[in-house]
Amino acid sequence: MSRAEPGALGRRPAAGFVLPALVLIGVFLVFPALWTIYLGLTDYRLTGLAAADPRVVGAANYAEALGDERFRTSLWLTVQFVLGSAVLGQAVLGFAIAWALRDRRGPLKSVTEGLVLLAWILPSSVVAFLWIALLDRDGGTLNAILHTPGFAWLLDHPMASIIVFNVWRGTAFSMMLYGAALENVPPSQLETARLAGASTVQQLRDVVFPHIKGHVLTNLLLITLWTFNDFTAFQLTAGGPEGRSEILPVYIYNVAMSGGRLGFGAAVSFLVLVVNLVLAFAYLRLLRSRGKVSGGVSGGGVRTP
Repeated sequence: MSRAEPGALGRRPAAGFVLPALVLIGVFLVFPALWTIYLGLTDYRLTGLAAADPRVVGAANYAEALGDERFRTSLWLTVQFVLGSAVLGQAVLGFAIAWALRDRRGPLKSVTEGLVLLAWILPSSVVAFLWIALLDRDGGTLNAILHTPGFAWLLDHPMASIIVFNVWRGTAFSMMLYGAALENVPPSQLETARLAGASTVQQLRDVVFPHIKGHVLTNLLLITLWTFNDFTAFQLTAGGPEGRSEILPVYIYNVAMSGGRLGFGAAVSFLVLVVNLVLAFAYLRLLRSRGKVSGGVSGGGVRTP
């Protein structure tokens, strides 16, 4: 019979510490997920007979969603939103800011980081109000600066507006993550590359990115999932005009809450969950393959010419 190590907890005390966390996970994650799956199989509505006595309709909601042109359009708009504001926007701009500030000290770095962080920590309702004031057709600040009175940015370019808005609002996370990652890049390797005549692009490709590849993939995973499920765009355009900015979270709200079709909205929410799981699995596969490659390189040593 083996003895427990000194200071180690027994099974029952350890279970007592874990149990509250498991209860919270069950109440706030597992139960809502299971309830959403169940609602997606019914015709549950906010009002009417279907609210008092919902019927199980099986996969009818899923079939309707997949055959709905509005759903497919919303999915395509969401892909544009994620690629434009997360992958090409926040990730690229966040790295550019972190790279530009990596060796700087003093007030310029502090002020720049503070302004970027301010956009991230402000409540979404406050940020949305500021951008509505900026892009307003009649008294908007942007029209005053560009001398384009009466130009309706949110009506004429709704997707571009919410993409730029989300880039401005969410770049801080990428900036902070890349800033921490760049500190792990050996300065001696960058200095050697510079002395060898390597350009900035060559330094990034051959020295920087091999060291921070894992951070890049982690950042892309997180901001992709956050952006895919972001609802803040509703506060700017509410999905309009005529559905031209109705990304999936806004589409679900419109059909489930405004339209009263909670069962159908739950089915679409489950489809969104499946898409999120596929994206997460793809990123995790890349992370694992990257870890195996790194392990093989570190095990074999670094070859020098």
